[in-house]
Order: sequence, then structure tokens, then C-alpha cells
Amino acid sequence: MNAHQKPMLEAKNIVKVLGSGAAEVRALKGVNLELMPGELTLLMGPSGSGKTTLLSILGCILSPTEGSLEIAGRSTEGLTAEGLADLRRRHVGFVFQSYNLVPTLSAAENVILALDLRGTSLMQAPALAETALRQVGLGHRAHAMPSKLSGGEKQRVAIARALAGSPSVILADEPTAALDSENGKAVMALLSQVAKDVRRAVLVVTHDHRTLSYGDRLIRIEDGKIVGRARKRVAKAGHHGASVAAA
Repeated sequence: MNAHQKPMLEAKNIVKVLGSGAAEVRALKGVNLELMPGELTLLMGPSGSGKTTLLSILGCILSPTEGSLEIAGRSTEGLTAEGLADLRRRHVGFVFQSYNLVPTLSAAENVILALDLRGTSLMQAPALAETALRQVGLGHRAHAMPSKLSGGEKQRVAIARALAGSPSVILADEPTAALDSENGKAVMALLSQVAKDVRRAVLVVTHDHRTLSYGDRLIRIEDGKIVGRARKRVAKAGHHGASVAAA
């Protein structure tokens, strides 16, 4: 990583209060997080730690109660719901545990739909969808319906959909949770490859310890606070494996 690189996403002192009165919960308690271009960051923590709330704020679905968020140099401060949606469409791609594919649309049509929502012209969308599917190794399955795809293939379509339109940030929520070991590894290897693009940062929220070897950085969250950060230290050429060092 270049020391002079700017974060693709930067969250500062993020606080999120849910509910009010006796039901009030401080889901996030001053979270600071940077996603750097060309990196795959893993976010791990137990259930109820605030992972999903944080992901929703980073993806411009929720607004923080306090703190600031900047994506690709654009601050979310003062943005209306419409402004947040526009920022999300232009700069954020999502990958979900349950794929969220439209069952009545082919693989290519699912990607085209995402491009249409991002404002891509219908003239350009088919070619861009084809390119995105080739990127994830599914060019030959472009016309297949979701019911004819394996779980691993569905998740690859979901990644292609997230890639379409070249977002600055890809946020993946438990992308291996519904997959067997082999497909889970294949999806993480793909996301790791996607993250090597220096125009993009990738964050994977996960419980799955099988994903650890694919991350460049590991961030741990508990009880709404970041409690640990570590960076992978790649072994020297000629040696295999990697270790994790304090970031």
C-alpha cells in the first residue's frame, strides 16, 4: 500500500443510536474505519456487535447519529435521502449472503437491472453486463436463470452485479455463509482478485474463519466498538503462507 494513498472510504467517529427512551440502543459507539484502494478488508465480530448497522451506514442506507462518512472523496454530510441514494448508486456495490437475484431474470438480465438502476443507458448495459459476468468466470452462463445456477454461481452473478458500473467500494455481507467450503473459497478468491483493482476497496463482513487468509486487513468489532486491527504480512518470495501483524 502506498503511504500517500487516500482512503476510498473513510468513516470518522460513527455513532448510531437506534430506538428512543427506554428502548434506546447505542449500536455504534464512535467507530473509525478506513478502506484503502486495492485492499480486501475483513470485518469480524459476534452477533449483535454492530456489524450490520455499520455496513448499512457505510453503504449509505442508514445515516449516522453522529460522525462523518466520505466515499470516493464525497462527504455524506447534509445529504438528503435522495442524495444518499445517488451516492450509493454511483459508488457502492453490494453482495449479500442470500444473493438477492430476481428469479424471473437471467444472469445477464440481473446485472443489466443493476446497471439500469445506476443510470447506465440500455444501449451500453448488455455489453457491460457481459464483461462483468466474464470477470467472474460466468460469461458462458449469461442466459441461465437463477434456478439453473448453483449457489456458488449465484454468488458470482451477485458479485458481477456489484462490479457492474465500476463502484468505488464493494460491501459484501457474509458472502460465504450459504456456501459449502469449496464454493466459499472460490468466492473469497474472486473477491480478493476484485480487490486488487486500485480504483476500488472491498469490505467483507464475515463470521467465517475460512476467509481469514484472503484478507489484507482484519478489523474486529464488539459491542459497537472497534477492538482490534491487524494487517497481513505476506511471506517473502519463495515461501508460502502469510501471518498477521498488528496494524
